[in-house]
Amino acid sequence: MPAHDATPLHERHCVACKPGSPHLTRAEIEPLLEQVEGWTVEEAGGDLRLSKVFKFKGFMPGVELVDKIAPIAEAEKHHPDLLVSWGSVTVWLWTHAAGGLTENDFILAAKIDRA
Repeated sequence: MPAHDATPLHERHCVACKPGSPHLTRAEIEPLLEQVEGWTVEEAGGDLRLSKVFKFKGFMPGVELVDKIAPIAEAEKHHPDLLVSWGSVTVWLWTHAAGGLTENDFILAAKIDRA
């Protein structure tokens, strides 16, 4: 889907990427990043990824968030890396096939934020 699509990210759906699919440029990332609250772009292993830490009191609220994220990720066929710790869940998103960020990552981030 084109990055200029006016449909809100949380209403879009991820599209399948094949190895070698293009990833977004930094210029393409910025307007999408403005549409997801609290997410940051970081470099990991030479690729860019989206990251967000959700904070809680205790362990079980984080597990409950993971339980909400799992069916969303499965429905979109786009799966985040999740780190569950006491008091937090860290979510990392990037498109492995593209070797970086694609619009899919921002779509899933927006859906996770509504979970």
